[in-house]
Amino acid sequence: MTDFEKYIQRYLDLVPSENWLDEMKNITNKTVEIYTKLTEEQGNFAYSEGKWSLKTLLEHLTDTEKIFNYRALRFARKDQTELSGFDEEKFAENGIANHLKLSELLEDFQLTRLNSLAFFSKLTLEQFSQKGKANGNEISVETLGKLIVGHNIHHVNIIEERYLEKLN
Repeated sequence: MTDFEKYIQRYLDLVPSENWLDEMKNITNKTVEIYTKLTEEQGNFAYSEGKWSLKTLLEHLTDTEKIFNYRALRFARKDQTELSGFDEEKFAENGIANHLKLSELLEDFQLTRLNSLAFFSKLTLEQFSQKGKANGNEISVETLGKLIVGHNIHHVNIIEERYLEKLN
């Protein structure tokens, strides 16, 4: 197993069932439930110095999902152009989360997720199995979809373990 495979496996292991499209819906509901209960002030909360605020974390989920969707679209259409990686820290540093209302960030997350669900639910088995290279690593369309779910679960776990307990 490559370092990349080990890295993504930690996200894939979080997906609780084989029906990852249903799990995508489930984690969407949980994420929306968490964020709709937050006040604007709580959205600016970070559990420790140097950690992202809850707003920035939501923007990170949305940005990452958009990138994974783009990669999946390219690979599903058999585009073999190698795609570059992205620096999540630079994205967070240069994001607009702190200039937006929590409701605006949540709306962007939900619209992005609706797009993901619509896209992945219409793919053929052949398209799911298509692979491409991103950031120097080969990955399948299906794995990208599962990563969206596992990545979301990973961050919801962090929110529950490190953020919410300090907000109460």
